[in-house]
Amino acid sequence: MSNAFTQRQLRDAFGEFATGVTVVTAVRPDGEPVGVTANSFSSVSLEPPLLLWCLASSSSSVPAFAPGASFSVHVLSHEQRELALHFARRTAEKFEVDLHWRANPHPPHLDGALCRFDCRVHAVHPGGDHVVILGEVLVLTRGAGHPLAFHAGRFGQFSADRGSPKVDVWDGANDGWF
Repeated sequence: MSNAFTQRQLRDAFGEFATGVTVVTAVRPDGEPVGVTANSFSSVSLEPPLLLWCLASSSSSVPAFAPGASFSVHVLSHEQRELALHFARRTAEKFEVDLHWRANPHPPHLDGALCRFDCRVHAVHPGGDHVVILGEVLVLTRGAGHPLAFHAGRFGQFSADRGSPKVDVWDGANDGWF
């Protein structure tokens, strides 16, 4: 079946969906730390606590995300733009530069994130040219600051509309929100 659009057009259309930015860290079976920038992050379930994100099937980091493996998702703050760019590069030396991270415990933890989810790989599913990684959240840690946003190939920041009330969809989840 032929599509009526190019991959570039599809990528640009996907880019219209504003997202946050994360860095996901883990350790490959050979003990090498890995880290990748991902904006394909989503909550899945509150009970059990599950999240998902996607990784290119061709990535050398895929072996670090076998079922049962540990990984951490760092939700980046607006001040961490350079960190997002650093982990988006295809290079093996991501942890050999002067970063604020801790190698122990595994997987690496990056300092300064708005939030960190420490997870265990619950399942890995094929998804076209990517794998969909489903993680069970074991521990969460929250920081402070403003989120790093990504839209149409550019970084930015989110600010709430003036006077906009907080909408707590989670409290209303059983009362008709979703």
